[in-house]
Amino acid sequence: MPSRIAKHTEIAREIRSEIASGKYGTGGRLPSEAQLVSRFGVSRPTAAQALRTLEHEGLVERRPGSGTFVTRPPTTRSALQQLGLIVPGLGHIEIFEVICGELASLARVHDFGMHWGGSTRPRGDADMSIEEAEALCSQFIEKGVNGVFFAPFEHTPDNGAANRRITERLSHAGIPVLLLDRDTTPFPQRSAFDLVGIDNFAGGYLLAEHLIKLGARRLAFVTRPLSATTVDARKAGVCSAMMAHDIPMPRDFLRTGDPADLKFVRQLMAGKQLDAVICTNDHTAARLLQTLTRMGVSTPRDLRVVGFDDVRFATLLAVPLTTIQQPCRDIAVTAFNALRERIEDPTLPARSLLLSPRLVVRESCGAYLPR
Repeated sequence: MPSRIAKHTEIAREIRSEIASGKYGTGGRLPSEAQLVSRFGVSRPTAAQALRTLEHEGLVERRPGSGTFVTRPPTTRSALQQLGLIVPGLGHIEIFEVICGELASLARVHDFGMHWGGSTRPRGDADMSIEEAEALCSQFIEKGVNGVFFAPFEHTPDNGAANRRITERLSHAGIPVLLLDRDTTPFPQRSAFDLVGIDNFAGGYLLAEHLIKLGARRLAFVTRPLSATTVDARKAGVCSAMMAHDIPMPRDFLRTGDPADLKFVRQLMAGKQLDAVICTNDHTAARLLQTLTRMGVSTPRDLRVVGFDDVRFATLLAVPLTTIQQPCRDIAVTAFNALRERIEDPTLPARSLLLSPRLVVRESCGAYLPR
């Protein structure tokens, strides 16, 4: 699913909330597809897809010729298992907003409590510091939560040590940890915790191969300092695609810096040797596009630029951004089910559940330039 929430997902979320509130009761019949079409102003296939989503989650049963019925009885709050959420980038990383919103919805529907710190609501308007995350960790241990979703820190000098402290404290307390999006160890190493995210290696390969097929031969990979381990996986995928197409790897292929820094971008463009730049995410790509515009560099005519994530603003830039789409809702469903399995069977081996990426082609890659 893209970061912009699909209509069928909105419908499913609304019906989940109504089921959780007891509106239909156990065994109760849900509105028909025709009624949902009228209520939400959507097509019949969209309404049907929303009901199939709820059926896949085990929340409803669809009986041909009869309708759709609630299958799970409500549970009292005192009987709920409790989950914790530590996501430092929630205040400003769009994919985490979608993933965490879906996790909260799934927790409510499946009779789990969800703690976002001192309350059951997300912070939303501010990023989380390492100190706040460690305080949350202490709260979760004190409360005895049944499991924790954790997105490791990045872009801070001591993020590695902080990530280890948090995961080790939870693990020593007997609380299962599921890592969202990224690992706590450098790629290609793996930690001892379950990980759910996108296949970043495959995403990097898709981007590079697409650019190569468009004629690009001189590629660069731009990232910010102290980025997450996912960046190394994306870079490895790009390198693999270049090798597969017999394209030599320049020594300065990896460029680390601030794409809003004019000096950094001038160095990147020195000699105009590049055909295309692959950015570690859409935010980096957007800032690079702004700086290139200030320099009078035309994208994609002078330089092709691509990103990663497919956030909302990717289509709103002066040059709409070619990118890799993060299936946020599917990540949330997979993560939620994986943590439940881990809680039920702590002896399971550590798993990497990586979802397939999808290339979204727009103008910034030069696909629509006249030939």
